[in-house]
Amino acid sequence: MLSLKIHPHLVECGTDEAGRGCLAGPVTAAAVILPNDFSHPWLNDSKQLSEKKREELRPIIEAEAICFAVSHVMMDDIDQINILNASILAMHRAIEQLEQQPEFIAIDGNKFKPFGKTPYECVVKGDGKYLHIAAASILAKTYRDDFMEKLHEEFPHYHWNKNKGYPTVEHRLAIKKYGPTLYHRKSFKLLPEQLSFF
Repeated sequence: MLSLKIHPHLVECGTDEAGRGCLAGPVTAAAVILPNDFSHPWLNDSKQLSEKKREELRPIIEAEAICFAVSHVMMDDIDQINILNASILAMHRAIEQLEQQPEFIAIDGNKFKPFGKTPYECVVKGDGKYLHIAAASILAKTYRDDFMEKLHEEFPHYHWNKNKGYPTVEHRLAIKKYGPTLYHRKSFKLLPEQLSFF
């Protein structure tokens, strides 16, 4: 069972990102502050849940959270500052947008940069340990998936409605055949060596 938060007596937000390993599209982060009495039997790391469960949980989280925010950092920024810095920037932007500023920040993963003077803690696999990080992981994932579904309408050859920009064989073959789009991350290795000889 997931814990509510690290410091029960503080206003604490959880934050997580989605899309770090993708070849196309933004990296997306969410920040969530949950009420102290929040619980839900399904809530877990978004990667452990089906797409249907994530979609059902999203409006529940949005309705019951004290506040939440989501932020995309786009491909050009990712290419300029690298994916780790872009992920942290997306988290910072999401936290900035919260209607109530947190007294403590819980981050999924092991890397973060100070957000003003707010104390924080990085938690490896935090989305499987704390409810607010799990909630942030679901919002980040579902908002990013929605974004990629829209991009799919513009560039259907890449099957972003299915792979969401991740490096599947189908996605790589489409890049090989049609070349990269303006939504691809130019700083990423879009084709592995073995595909460049087809």
